[in-house]
Amino acid sequence: MGAKVHFISIKKTVIIILYIIVTQTIAIAMKNHFFTKKNCFHKLFFIFGVMKNKSNKIILTYFLIVLILVFTSQYFLLRDYLPQTLFLISFLISFSVISASTVFFGYLISKNFKNVTKHLKKLEVKNEELFKSNERYDIVAKATSDTIWDWDTKTNKFIFNKGIHGIFGYNKDAVGDTIQWWFDKIHPEDSLKMSVKVYSYIEQKTEKWQDYYRFLCGDGSYKYVYDRGFLVMDENDSVIRVIGAMQDITKLKEEEQRLRLLETVITQTKDAIIITEADSNERGIPKIVYVNPAFSKLTGYNPNEVIGKTPQVFMSKNSVKADIKNLNNAIKKKEEFTFETINVNKNNQEYWVNFTMIPITNFDDEHSHWISIQRDISKEKEREEEREHLISELTQNNKDLKQFSYITSHNLRAPLSNLTGLLNLIEDIPIENEELKELIDGFSKSTNLLNETINDLVKVIIIKDSPSIEKEEVIIRDVFENVFNQLTFIIGIQKPILKLSLGKTKTLVINKTYLESILLNLMTNSLKYRDEKRQLRISITSYSEDNMTIIKFTDNGIGIDLERNKDKVFGLYQRFHNHTDSKGLGLYLVKSQIEAMGGNIAIKSEVGKGTSFKLSFKNQ
Repeated sequence: MGAKVHFISIKKTVIIILYIIVTQTIAIAMKNHFFTKKNCFHKLFFIFGVMKNKSNKIILTYFLIVLILVFTSQYFLLRDYLPQTLFLISFLISFSVISASTVFFGYLISKNFKNVTKHLKKLEVKNEELFKSNERYDIVAKATSDTIWDWDTKTNKFIFNKGIHGIFGYNKDAVGDTIQWWFDKIHPEDSLKMSVKVYSYIEQKTEKWQDYYRFLCGDGSYKYVYDRGFLVMDENDSVIRVIGAMQDITKLKEEEQRLRLLETVITQTKDAIIITEADSNERGIPKIVYVNPAFSKLTGYNPNEVIGKTPQVFMSKNSVKADIKNLNNAIKKKEEFTFETINVNKNNQEYWVNFTMIPITNFDDEHSHWISIQRDISKEKEREEEREHLISELTQNNKDLKQFSYITSHNLRAPLSNLTGLLNLIEDIPIENEELKELIDGFSKSTNLLNETINDLVKVIIIKDSPSIEKEEVIIRDVFENVFNQLTFIIGIQKPILKLSLGKTKTLVINKTYLESILLNLMTNSLKYRDEKRQLRISITSYSEDNMTIIKFTDNGIGIDLERNKDKVFGLYQRFHNHTDSKGLGLYLVKSQIEAMGGNIAIKSEVGKGTSFKLSFKNQ
């Protein structure tokens, strides 16, 4: 039907053109310009312009060109040799031949054009399908975050899609187009492996393959890649192309590594780890789905003996009764819960555990499992019992010792008082026997020394027995004056050089009696352990340092060997010099009194040079 319509349109066109040519020829022959050349060409251009079919335009163009050539040649060559009638007949014959050939030519072109149109439509359909396929391919590549590559094994050309830019950060100019560029970007530790495997797949003609490796990014870092390849073969079963898809699995690899580390921690830890379901049974306790090796070592149960069962298998019914209510509440509320209980192993032996239950949620924030951590604290419990027992014994011994000290000091007071009174009476009796007199003097000194020792012991007992002491604001200079007044006699005899420099520190919130006792002991020691070869110098200074009040007491006495006695300086009954009046209580009492007031004491000493004490008290 289409061919018929096409032929009719050609026929009509030819008739119109024939009409124009004939009338124009007659007009020219009759020298009549009824149709001007301008009008003639206007009509021809009009006809040519309104034609929509390209084949018709081709036929018309052919017809006009041939007709014009024939008409022109005949007009200029024959018009002067042939009569007008013969010239017209010759022209009409030529015109008829041209018209017939045009119609035949139009038929052939129309038929060919129809076939071409069919092929073009098929190509358009295929192109559209190809376009949609490429579009789907790009969408899938974006959705899967894959980098698609195409390797032509014949030309060695290697083509990437846009993923090489977006995923791996390469600029267009930086991407090579050969297989070697791809191999060069694979991590050196993976490159040889991938080269061998890829060519092995091609040689063995394995249709599909997959592998993992590290691929270099544009910024110099490496990403883990999961690559899948597909071989394309020709009719001779030869590999002509390899098409692959590289997927970035860096995050998956990092997560896998993290999970491996966690698995190592779980399997290697000494604590028993139990994973249970989230859902509880009718008794409110979930079932076990996993236990680690430490659990088997602790309880004696193999995993297959407890998986699918509840922790009641190894829990002591009697010990857990106290915590079962709290445990059930924690399970219902999905809260972390910790308690100590007694469990029973496979051999029915009891052991103490610290039991912690932790709720675990999935990606949707839904409660999925419980993780229970059991730590064996049996030895700790044994040590705790031993410690409590020891503390109880020490407390009782301390009480007994205090009681003994009180009783001893009280019982010795009366005999000492009697002895002191008798010695005072004897002093008033003249004794002529020198040996007896010397004996009585020695007895008197020993009695006084014993009395001082008991007094010091009582002071120590009072300090240790008092959890807190009363403090008051004390003027430091007044305390020193009291100490100097008590030692006026011995100071007058030995005549030491005293230097007192209190600086800006005037007062101190402290126990006045303790401070006076401390300074009295230090002054007495300096006077007692002076160096006989040089005049005694005593320097006392006070200053503030880091919210502390410091009192520094220095002398140039005989000193103490700290290398030998550093840990014994402030010990009870520790003596460092062979002095008749040395009791080994003074520095112990000083340290006890300072620490009772929240302060501390430090010592520096060198034999033959002297000793320095640094007393530190917190400012209130």
